[in-house]
Amino acid sequence: MKGIEPILENNRKWADTQRAADPEFFTRLADGQKPRYLFIGCSDSRVPASAITGTGPGDMFVHRNIANLVVNTDLNLLSVLQYAVEVLGVQDILVVGHYGCGGVAAAAADKQYGLIDSWLTNIRDVIRIHEAEFTSISDEQARLRRLVELNVIEQVRNLSKTSIIQNAWKTGNPPRLHGLVYDIKEGLLKDLQVEGSQLAELKNVYTTNKVAHS
Repeated sequence: MKGIEPILENNRKWADTQRAADPEFFTRLADGQKPRYLFIGCSDSRVPASAITGTGPGDMFVHRNIANLVVNTDLNLLSVLQYAVEVLGVQDILVVGHYGCGGVAAAAADKQYGLIDSWLTNIRDVIRIHEAEFTSISDEQARLRRLVELNVIEQVRNLSKTSIIQNAWKTGNPPRLHGLVYDIKEGLLKDLQVEGSQLAELKNVYTTNKVAHS
């Protein structure tokens, strides 16, 4: 088989398996979605959101980009975030990076790559914020692994700066924010424990109120 034929064949087998196990499976899915999680992850093909979290169709809303960034000018990300929080009512938002991330490695290098350089600037900002710690690590692989973690932490903080999350915090049931790193070599997720107390300090600067326009 060539082209997308393997994909179509796999899809048919998967659909048949689902129907055999649960004849009403697709009928229920077609009625709507109520996912518990929003997954913000890297586009890397080795990091499949549902597979590494053990979730199924309808459990997780997903947004992916290079190096799992939360950029306040990214209308795609912000649209996903707003819909997930305000319409779907997700309970947990996961920012998931991974060791061996090519975007993180590229940002740490002193090279130009073209169009992607503008995107990588957001990771270089993470290096600038944590320059003392980053430069103090002599081993290159250990330094890049730590940068992956620092990048995830900063992206969770960037989430908390958005008006979407700030407004959600004013409600009685805001989503919880989590920073995770996936170790491809081990197949395991590591919780970076980005605690609420670390994010609360940002409220004084980033909390805003809606203005009524006449």
